[in-house]
Amino acid sequence: MRQTQREQLFLVPNVPTHVHARELQCISGLLDELPDAVELVHKDLIRREGKEDADVTKGREGMTAEQVLRALVVKQTTQCSYEELSFHLADSNTYRWFCRIGIDQEAPQKSTLQKNVKKIRPETWAEINRKIVLAASAKGVEKGVKVRTDCTVVESSIHAPTDATLLYDSVRVLVRLMGESKKIFGFDFINHERSAKRQALAVRNAKSFEKRVPHYRILLKSTNKAVRSAASIASKIERLKLKEAADDERRQRLAAQIRHYLVLATRVIAQTERRVLRKESVPAEEKVVSIFEPHTDIIVKGRRDTHYGHKICLSTGKSGLVTDVVIEEGNPADSTLAVRMIERQRDLYGKVPRQASFDGGFASRDNLVSIKKLGVEDVAFAKRRGIEITEMVKSTWVYRKLRNFRAGVEGNISFLKRAFGLDRCTWSGLNSFKSYVYSSVLACNLLIIARDVLANSS
Repeated sequence: MRQTQREQLFLVPNVPTHVHARELQCISGLLDELPDAVELVHKDLIRREGKEDADVTKGREGMTAEQVLRALVVKQTTQCSYEELSFHLADSNTYRWFCRIGIDQEAPQKSTLQKNVKKIRPETWAEINRKIVLAASAKGVEKGVKVRTDCTVVESSIHAPTDATLLYDSVRVLVRLMGESKKIFGFDFINHERSAKRQALAVRNAKSFEKRVPHYRILLKSTNKAVRSAASIASKIERLKLKEAADDERRQRLAAQIRHYLVLATRVIAQTERRVLRKESVPAEEKVVSIFEPHTDIIVKGRRDTHYGHKICLSTGKSGLVTDVVIEEGNPADSTLAVRMIERQRDLYGKVPRQASFDGGFASRDNLVSIKKLGVEDVAFAKRRGIEITEMVKSTWVYRKLRNFRAGVEGNISFLKRAFGLDRCTWSGLNSFKSYVYSSVLACNLLIIARDVLANSS
């Protein structure tokens, strides 16, 4: 039976005096003070999709909830892969101690680590982070009196999309799935992958748009043929009736996979025809930029750089602690987010901050009036956009202080991206994307609290 935590620890080595080891020791103490966090992880670990009536007292023991939580903190803090994490837990006495792995225990393999971390829902990581922020408030690390807000982009793990590469990706994935159906059920098909690859390369090497169009027409024809073949095979698979439950489950899973990629391939064909053949401008919200990460949004920052991922809105305090993070849908204007972020601070702390500072993109008179009505005394926008300083704050001196305070959020974002991998998510799927963001913020907050506690105790 899987346990929440061990009643009695195995023999573990002493922690060295290195600064990183002392930080881990402090983080360990913080996690010990949050038993509810371990309980939340444990609930997700024993939760079984479609098997709500399963007996959770049976089965292999596996990693404890405490070990999973602490292993994730190590992973996000060190930005190592699961394979590297498995090695660290096998080789490092300090990491073994931190993750509560005894001397005589075998370190978990990379597949075990990945499987257990994957089970934890993004909502769980968000709730644990909320508990950590409140614990920081109780320790006096961050009171939430002064808050700064800004947005950034976390990129998905995809290559820069083009219509040709998306069409070729669609063909090769459908061919792979049809090949699997042929191997299992004997359904034959014509393979158009080589033709699609040849035309995709020709499009990439063409010197002008006019020379690309003929190759696009052939590529579209190959993709349409692959889509029709896959649709036919999916229908045949769905009509099959298998006696064995395991075989029938595999049949349903394969048919669902083909149907999933058929929808995306059809959208890719439609957008290519509109963009290339009819020379239409396709709105960003209608575009598919990856068939592997279809949740990815197109984010254009300041009419300059184009990013493929998700926009996130962050609130940080004077200590640098990330008190709130929201993963946005699409690319909403910053000016539509200001009031909501203050309301979320009120819901978190039970009161609004006394002072709030925002980037110039959040500035509007309506936002100023609404935030003031919530009870915030001083509101500063980095760019005034026609708003008088005396309308926002008490004096020019206060405005200058808050404007300089807001600049610090850029350093907070840089710290998250450099040290905790928040520049690019390496996990697959929308839920995993959210989990990656929340867990990176969680690890960052734990380190900030630990460093504050160590600084005040020395």
